[in-house]
Amino acid sequence: MNPPILERDPSDPQKQKKEGVNPLLRLMLELGPLLVFFFANARGAWLSQKFPALAELGGPIFVATGLFMAATAIALIASWLLTRTLPIMPMVSGVVVFVFGALTLYLQDDIFIKMKPTIVNTLFGGVLLGGLFFGKSLLGYVFDSAFSLDAEGWKKLTLRWGLFFLFLALVNEVVWRNFSTDAWVTFKVWGIMPITLLFTFSQMPLIMRHSLEGQAAKEEKAGK
Repeated sequence: MNPPILERDPSDPQKQKKEGVNPLLRLMLELGPLLVFFFANARGAWLSQKFPALAELGGPIFVATGLFMAATAIALIASWLLTRTLPIMPMVSGVVVFVFGALTLYLQDDIFIKMKPTIVNTLFGGVLLGGLFFGKSLLGYVFDSAFSLDAEGWKKLTLRWGLFFLFLALVNEVVWRNFSTDAWVTFKVWGIMPITLLFTFSQMPLIMRHSLEGQAAKEEKAGK
């Protein structure tokens, strides 16, 4: 049987066996396009001089948008080559990048690429919270390879991440509407990541309380 195009359901026992990717490599694939975006925006004029074809895209933010789209495509292709599946959340984000990036370049209006994080984070937050409404803790698609939690743990973690994604959408709206393009790009790359890491680490007590491995260890210890 051919493997599925999209990543397997978290409950599929073959998911970790066939779709495992080194966490560091996965992080590089996810952060790589953002770093390209930041560098291209900061050095857009220099890149246009070195590669005259890029000058046809417009100013630095438009050069950055074009290269961001290319880097996103490369990251998704690399993920496919490594696992023969496409990770759901990066793929959704990639679709929004391509659509809003194309609008940005065609209309020469950077508002569309600035709205992309708002759209993506609102979508992710809405999907996670909507899944809970229907009794599904969808966060397992993101963290199932890292954590094994009980049902209550996944429910609580999904709720918190759903609200956090909506918070990120709100923050993006505040920043791009009130600060310069360069300030927005800098915050997008160097501000969102520390905030996300801080939030992630703040969830460790909940993860430890609901870890199946931890519960199994306690039961084994109690049985001795």
